[in-house]
Amino acid sequence: MITESVTSKQVECFHCGDLCIEELIKYDGKDFCCQGCRAVYELFQETDLQDVYALRKDHRKNSGVYDYLNNPGIEKSLLDFQSESHNKVKLFLPAVHCSSCVYLLENLHRLEEGIIKVTLNFVKKEADIHYDPRRISLENVAELLASIGYPPKFSTESAEKKHQATDHLSIKIGIAAFCFGNIMLLSFPEYLGFEDDLDQVFGRFFSWINVLLALPVVLYSGSGYFVSAWKGLRRGFVNIDVPIALGILVLFLRSSYEVLYHSGPGYFDSLAGLVFFLLIGKWFQSKTYQNLSFERDYKSYFPLAVLKVTDEGPVSTPIQELKSNDTIIIRNEEIIPADAVLVEGKARIDYSFVTGEADAVKVGQNKMIYAGGRQLGERLTLRLLKASSHSYLTGLWNNQVFKADHTGYGELLINRISKHFTMVVITIALLAAGYWFIQDGTQAWQVFTAVLIVACPCALALSAPFTNGNSLRILGRNRFYLKKSSVAEYLASVDTIVFDKTGTITEAGGGEVEYCGEPLLPWEESAISQMTANSIHPLSKKIHQHYTPENSVILTDFKEMVGKGLQAVCNGHILRIGSASWLNVDEADDGGRVYLSVDEKVRGFFRINSYYRHGLGDLVRQLKKNKDLFVLSGDNDRERGALQKIFGDDVEIRFGQKPDDKLKFVEQLRKQGRTVMMLGDGLNDAGALKQSNVGIAVTDDIASFSPACDGILLGDRLHDLVRFLKFTSVGRRIIIASFIISFAYNLIGITLAVSAMLTPVAAAILMPVSSVSVVLFTTLSGNFTARRLKLL
Repeated sequence: MITESVTSKQVECFHCGDLCIEELIKYDGKDFCCQGCRAVYELFQETDLQDVYALRKDHRKNSGVYDYLNNPGIEKSLLDFQSESHNKVKLFLPAVHCSSCVYLLENLHRLEEGIIKVTLNFVKKEADIHYDPRRISLENVAELLASIGYPPKFSTESAEKKHQATDHLSIKIGIAAFCFGNIMLLSFPEYLGFEDDLDQVFGRFFSWINVLLALPVVLYSGSGYFVSAWKGLRRGFVNIDVPIALGILVLFLRSSYEVLYHSGPGYFDSLAGLVFFLLIGKWFQSKTYQNLSFERDYKSYFPLAVLKVTDEGPVSTPIQELKSNDTIIIRNEEIIPADAVLVEGKARIDYSFVTGEADAVKVGQNKMIYAGGRQLGERLTLRLLKASSHSYLTGLWNNQVFKADHTGYGELLINRISKHFTMVVITIALLAAGYWFIQDGTQAWQVFTAVLIVACPCALALSAPFTNGNSLRILGRNRFYLKKSSVAEYLASVDTIVFDKTGTITEAGGGEVEYCGEPLLPWEESAISQMTANSIHPLSKKIHQHYTPENSVILTDFKEMVGKGLQAVCNGHILRIGSASWLNVDEADDGGRVYLSVDEKVRGFFRINSYYRHGLGDLVRQLKKNKDLFVLSGDNDRERGALQKIFGDDVEIRFGQKPDDKLKFVEQLRKQGRTVMMLGDGLNDAGALKQSNVGIAVTDDIASFSPACDGILLGDRLHDLVRFLKFTSVGRRIIIASFIISFAYNLIGITLAVSAMLTPVAAAILMPVSSVSVVLFTTLSGNFTARRLKLL
């Protein structure tokens, strides 16, 4: 690599196309403007994605195809989220077909600086693309995708996208079935042994009809396998469709040769049956993946509710019952369930669910607020523009908002196996065909094709997704909701559990509230009630429930300081509710107390006694048998004695922990090589939840979950945590067992195929049967384990 300074000559960067102004880097005979461009080029060469540059160059000759995307109306209808610096669009990319596509698309930000992030749903072929409109337009995004071989197909109706591929597959199955049935009908004389009695002219006529019937099967019904195999080979990947496409081609050419030279009727029935059963297997798998996704998207049933303004006052209403023009109330830290317009209040919206950006956005009166945003501050009144969309909220939840990538053990094993699987199968097929060509030339083609077809890794690839997907469904029924199925595998390997105290092992609605101090005026009680109504902190809820004021008051400048308390202005007076340290109270023991000050004068405090969750003692005793436990609390050590009675003297309990302290503590545990699960209330514990291997938000209010977690556990099911962990541990063993079943199937199938005891059509039937067997095994085993643990 040579680095030169650039003076008068103009040289274009091979990667980005910009002029090399400040420096010129020569590498591999190419010119680059910076080390970043050279590094991305080198990365593409190492992963066999060098065709990207050729494709991009060819496409630039045909720019202007997506000019219509510059129309503001069309652009707005396509965007899921829009702001000055961050837009999000979901695009359907039909050309996606292999792991290379996933890698390239999710690293698109390295190819174009205007792209912020890309998340690809491989099964649905949908990409969530985040981009900066100041650097790149939607038209340019579409042109960029088309230039690297993934032209997007735009549609305002997502349902059309989903059904289009399914309808296309159905047509292919229909044509294959029609041709298969008619070829079998014309082949009946051969099946019954009457071919010698059949007139020679009729025999040849029937054979040529079979050739004509086989053409649409190969060219249309089986085209997907050829396209996928070719694209994989172009990018240097031998995917699982290569042996299938090779088997179809060999059968067709061999059969056509026999008909053309009158040496036999060919194997057109086997060919048509092969494609038909392959497509049936693909249809089954696609339907199963859809069901898996449906079970995973538990928020379709999740009873998220908000306060709806009615003539009788605010009423808690499930979001699926909300309609356009309904007026709702959103409190501090709550999520906006649907696109709405701000009617009243000061909006500071955290769009981290939508964009992954943590910076809050201020929204003015009568301005639009997008679904998925979270209010930070005072209570808002919003008017909905449309009914809530659960599918949209589910999409937001599934986004990769966080840096941590939890790849399960089963997924990693599949990646390692599939890398070498196809080459091994092709090698065995060639060796077997060579042997039979010497022994019996008529069997060589059948053996070669049968080996290619029967040794399909589909069943192997389904093991982990179906096991984890079934685990997620069962856990969801028990009110333990995981973000994605691979989290179940991480739960099985947890060896350290960190508990937050307030709101996690204590009940938000439990404990008695007692006010001690100077008597309060009616307007002060009303102000306290309204201040605490704007917060979802467990202690605020308890204080709010303690008061039932007769008259309401007007609050201004409401603020909630994390880890400190609440502040607002009422009737010209500054009210603060919070910790002793924040209000400068010199108290040695302020645990369980929330202090009140009016105009900087402390008026008294609320004493709140903790109420520990049901079954906590038994839970701790069972967990301590094979896991290390820790407790972190933001309070002082007033309750140390009570906690040590539950957890024991051997469990480390830390008090006075700020949010940053909790995060650093979890980080230190992970550096020790531990697999850490953090259980918090999802508010002040967001950093620690994110830092842990598995972050679980324990909550009694499902409308206020934190984005920085891998799952949500309803507080009244905390005592079942041991059973949940046992269930996920068995799930890992089920994955290993299903791998063994898949390997056994392939071993037996290849043995029969090499021995010429398995025809191609029989191999095609066995392929979906193997997938069904894995699905049945994982589902039945998971359900049996769940019943044994009383989870079903």
